[in-house]
Amino acid sequence: MSELKSEGRFAYEGIDRVIHEKARLSIVASLAAHPDGLQFNDLKDQCTLTDGNLSRHLQVLQEAGVVEVKKSSKNNRPQTWCKLTATGRKRFAEYVAALEKVVSDALPRQESTRRSGMPRGLFPA
Repeated sequence: MSELKSEGRFAYEGIDRVIHEKARLSIVASLAAHPDGLQFNDLKDQCTLTDGNLSRHLQVLQEAGVVEVKKSSKNNRPQTWCKLTATGRKRFAEYVAALEKVVSDALPRQESTRRSGMPRGLFPA
């Protein structure tokens, strides 16, 4: 007989839909790894996005208060800097915690040990 926990155990309300989209997750993770921010072209290269895709995803993240974008010029050349906001950093930490819960919940309790760095029970032997 299986033991069931409370309703909604697998609802994962902490999965932030703004961040969860693949390109935006790449952007936020990259900016989290670079606390001082990144120039647009460096961020574009790290996330392998086009100018247009990066611009659009940055707009969504900026509207959500996750990222700040600052434009300036250096040697008469435009520069765009992207950086996580304090709110963005907090939301990303909460998102990662929610993902850790997903992984923890997916592992059978008796097999929660790791072998070769991969959770047992999720991957073929």
